[in-house]
Formats: sequence, structure tokens, C-alpha cells
Amino acid sequence: MKRILDRYIFREIATSWLGVTLVLLMILLTNQFARVLGNVAKGKLPKDAAFEVIGLSAAQYLTVLIPIGLFLAIMLALGRLYRDSELPAMMACRVGPADIYRPLLFLLVPLAVGVAWLSIVATPQALTAIERIGAEARREADLASIEPGRFTVIGPDRAVVYGERVTPAGQMEHVFLQRQADDGSVEVVVAERGEQVDSDDPDIRMLVLHNGRRYEGVPGTTRFRVVEFGEHGIPYRLPSLEPAAPRPRAMTFASLARSSLPEHVAERQWRLSVPLSMIMLALIAVPLARSRPRAGRYGRIALGLLVFIIYFNLLSAAKAWVEQGITPPLIGIWWVHACIGLLTLLLLGAQNNWHRRIFR
Repeated sequence: MKRILDRYIFREIATSWLGVTLVLLMILLTNQFARVLGNVAKGKLPKDAAFEVIGLSAAQYLTVLIPIGLFLAIMLALGRLYRDSELPAMMACRVGPADIYRPLLFLLVPLAVGVAWLSIVATPQALTAIERIGAEARREADLASIEPGRFTVIGPDRAVVYGERVTPAGQMEHVFLQRQADDGSVEVVVAERGEQVDSDDPDIRMLVLHNGRRYEGVPGTTRFRVVEFGEHGIPYRLPSLEPAAPRPRAMTFASLARSSLPEHVAERQWRLSVPLSMIMLALIAVPLARSRPRAGRYGRIALGLLVFIIYFNLLSAAKAWVEQGITPPLIGIWWVHACIGLLTLLLLGAQNNWHRRIFR
């Protein structure tokens, strides 16, 4: 009898989880697809990397969608069973909370392991890969990616380039360039046409201008130099493929474990908290979903979403407090999970009259 009930409850929750997660994922990927196409049109991403970026983004989204999908699936599945008086009938046959948690564990355990892998390993790798794709796109950007008639900032030295038009061969016509040196001097160049040429150094490219004039000096002073030229090459450094200091979100878990910086401690605890929060949400969803027969399948969803929002807002606030050094690392963000665990026990106790047995 229990095996039949286990399969039935498992099937109801698993089906709801799959549907909810896929719907939420499609919504987020649709928005991401539009954003990626915009970046491709602006030349910020290569065309052949669009689907790779979307796939890497899906790995990041699943880290959050799987927990909230399971939480909503439990609320929806158990809500339907309460509405149709199936769970009250089961409870009349001595089916308790443990009998509901047992089939839930068959789904919760593998999902928690998968979310742990996504949070600890896959998401940092995806962030690193997306940043590298963007850096490679910026390095490969040429004059053809400059939109005619608009000022464009190129290179890490933030040079401003303007071209009235760009030919199919990649040459600009009626060029304006302005950049500022480290000593505060400003260089302004105007030329009839310009083109991009590779140099011997793979990290440096040359912008070769033809038939123009160069103005160089310090603004606010009379120390200016004007040079007319037939051909003038201006080197500019390409963006680096490797960031100077990787963000904590993109660091490997091993690197975070070796560091004692508050922001690294907070990021380490956050990654471990993602699968833990999924377990806590699944546990609290069972008492939250309890309702009266015929009360409606979605009657408790609003309460469940409120608990979810408060839970994750508290986690975000606790992470910020650890980063700022307000909360000791030993307490960290674990107190939020402890509060949810205590609330789950209180709800289960109140619904099953455990408090009456204790104080009797």
C-alpha cells in the first residue's frame, strides 16, 4: 500500500516540478535570447557564440530555477491532493508527514546533488566562459563593427573614434579620433580615411590614417602642436583575455576555500547554501501546502511565495553582512537556514498536535 502511495505522490510532484521548471526556464531564456541578439548586432559578441552564451546562461538560471521549481511543484501537487480530499483520506489511513517526505526524498536527493554541482562547479565556469567570449569579441572587433555616424569607444585606453561611413572593405571615411594620454595631454586626429592593420605584437593593433591633421597638447594651455601627415599609424592595445582580478562569483571553489577574505567567505557560504536552501524549501513546502478540502489548488501559493521571497532576501542580506564583516564567518548565513528549519518544525508540530503532547 505504501509503495503505491509513494509512487503516486512522487509522480505528482515530479510532473509538476518538470512543468514549472521548463516554463520558468523558457521565459528567462527568451529574455536572454533577445539580449544576446542585441549584443551580436552591436558587435559585442560574435555570431557563432550566441547559442553558446545562451547555453551557459541556462546553467546559471537552473541553479535558482530548480529549487524554486521544486518548491512550487510541492505546493501545487499537494494543494491538488488536498483540494480533491485525497490527502485527508490518506491521513485517515494513518499516512503522516513522514509518508509524504519519503517519496519526496527520491526526487529531492538527486536534484540537491545536481544543484550543488551547478552552484559549486558549473556556474563559476559558465561565468568565466561568458567573460572570455566577451573579451575575445572585443579583441576581434574591427573598424567594420563601428557604426557609421556614431562615436565609438575602442580599446582599454578609451579612445573615441568617429567615421562618417565605413566601406565594405573595412575602411572608414572622414575619420575623427580623440584619446587622452596618462600625462593629461589630449590627442585629436582628423583624416580623410583610416584602416586597421595588425602589428607584430598580438596585443596591439594599428589604426592607420591617411591625409589628415594631428593636434596634440594640454587643454587650458597654449602648448599645442599641429602636424599634417600623409599617413599616420596610431597603436592601441587590445583588451586582455584574462581579467586582472577575477570576481568572487567566477572563482573556483578551491580558490575560495583557501582565502579568508570576507567577500570570498561570503561567496563560499552562498554556494553551499544553494543546495541547502533547496532542501529547506522542500521541507517547509509540505506543511505550507496543507489546506482544507475544496479550498482551491492555488490557495496557499501566495503564502509560499511570500516565504520564498523573505527566505532569499534574508540570505542576500546575510551574505552582504558577511562581506562587510558585520557577521562573523562562523555564524555567516547559516542562521537563516536555522530559522527556516525551526519554522518548519513549528508548523509540523502545530498541524500534527505535537505541542499538545508535549505540554500535556
